[in-house]
Amino acid sequence: MSDMSSRVLTGILGGTGLYEIDGITNVREVQRITPFGRPSDAYIIGEIENTTVAFLSRHGRGHRLLPAEVNYRANIFGFKELGVERILSVNSCGSLKEEIHPLDIVLSDQFIDRTHRKNSFFGDGIAAHVAFADPVCPDVAGILYDAARDLGLRIHRGGTYVCIEGPTFSTRAESNLYRRWGCDVVGMTSVTEAKLAREAEICYATMNLVTDYDCWREEEEGVSVEMILENLRRNVDHAKSVLKRAIAALAAERNGTCGCGDALRCAIVTNPDLIPEKKKNELWPIIHKYIT
Repeated sequence: MSDMSSRVLTGILGGTGLYEIDGITNVREVQRITPFGRPSDAYIIGEIENTTVAFLSRHGRGHRLLPAEVNYRANIFGFKELGVERILSVNSCGSLKEEIHPLDIVLSDQFIDRTHRKNSFFGDGIAAHVAFADPVCPDVAGILYDAARDLGLRIHRGGTYVCIEGPTFSTRAESNLYRRWGCDVVGMTSVTEAKLAREAEICYATMNLVTDYDCWREEEEGVSVEMILENLRRNVDHAKSVLKRAIAALAAERNGTCGCGDALRCAIVTNPDLIPEKKKNELWPIIHKYIT
């Protein structure tokens, strides 16, 4: 159960190239073991712009975990136990449209899931079905957009992110298929986090750092790790600047207009009397409002 006296309201999920946050002060590390196992790394708790935040490296410090190896459930559940109400996610991605250039930022607001991962906290005696038509919190996305725009960065608000299993990049046939579907960017992580954050009633928005044109643009070389890392080095600093400005603009408490904080209302369909006690205890930080 969360220690409400030490709640941290804002979480940051860093991806490829973003393993730490500059300027964070009063730092301490928090290790957690959740009902779903260990998160990717310790949570780094500290202050940015006079706001206490929890930072987690999605792939672990030193980038040890493949996208399919990340324990997404433990990562999001750990944030919930810390009291986090909003997660600002940073991901690298490939562009599927000519007008979305490498080094641009895309604030995806829709997803297509091509993965085969554990993407729900529910099951094992408790069933729930959350609404996911609009998977990104518009309030948090709006704050990220305003921060990037005020910094003069190239940013696209909205777009569809197709999430592939990885770790290999797409074939040209797959890349062109995603373009025909109308997708804007391709990545390997974000949709799983978004689904779990919604179940945990945490606001979630993802800032996608475009590194390449995937492999559909045949006049250019196909995507490579070297290309990705070079472009990431150039725009991770931009992402850090956006995060700092956005964190400073976040209100102390959610105002509730986005609806993320009540996502489980009417979503749990199992009779509370039939939910196993073990499962009730495991999911207490998420479900306690609805079964007591």
